[in-house]
Amino acid sequence: MIEEFEHYLLEDCPYGDETTELLGIEGEGSLTIRSRDPGIASCADDLAEFYEKKGLKVNMHLENGKEFAENAVLFEAEGDLRKLFKLWRISQTFLSMTCAIATKTKRMVDSAREVNPDIMIATSRKTHPGFRKYELRSVHVGGGDHHRNSLSDSILITQNHFNVVGSFEKLRAMRKIEIEPRTKEEVFQYAPIADILLLDHYTPEELKEVAPKLREINPKLELAVGGISFEDIPKYAASVDFVVTTAPFYASPFDLTTNIERQ
Repeated sequence: MIEEFEHYLLEDCPYGDETTELLGIEGEGSLTIRSRDPGIASCADDLAEFYEKKGLKVNMHLENGKEFAENAVLFEAEGDLRKLFKLWRISQTFLSMTCAIATKTKRMVDSAREVNPDIMIATSRKTHPGFRKYELRSVHVGGGDHHRNSLSDSILITQNHFNVVGSFEKLRAMRKIEIEPRTKEEVFQYAPIADILLLDHYTPEELKEVAPKLREINPKLELAVGGISFEDIPKYAASVDFVVTTAPFYASPFDLTTNIERQ
């Protein structure tokens, strides 16, 4: 089983910390991570678990979903100074990304649910290699869900699949069948056999008009829209069940700072 933090540490410190060794740093110390940005905490518990595995004591960390203000402390630990220096950068970078993802997701969820309380913000598979586990967890912390976690857990017939197999009339599977039609004509062609239609061809006004017609054709049909901006989410929210997005994964990392002191 892959231990993500061990991989991050090996990548950042493959042979030792040249600086702490040059300076002869030894003894016990403390580490404190603060955020210069307000937001929502995510995955500090995972970081704490890794610190404890390394023999360090975690004095505090913000719980998942906890809102914090500017200059708030997100994480505090103490122990061997050499270990703290090795973990400093990967810890700060990790939390700057996870908290940003959770915060962006929450903003998108809040914006959509002002219009449609039942809508879901669902993220795509376009995660960063090696970081999917924590990106998906941070989306959940922000109140979102996953459109597709992997190729193994869902069915999505895309435009490229159509390009290869052509058309089809009937499909049967244990999982929900989601179809991304290429044209407006295909939207109506596949509405009767799809569980979910992922629509990219409609303006908000057009979708508002066509959504009831599609649900009349197939009362169990759910509608999703992707490729829209944050500002356009409320315009589509009343007509669809899901907004599919990659945006949270590419949220600007928070501005965090770390302080290490000798005890």
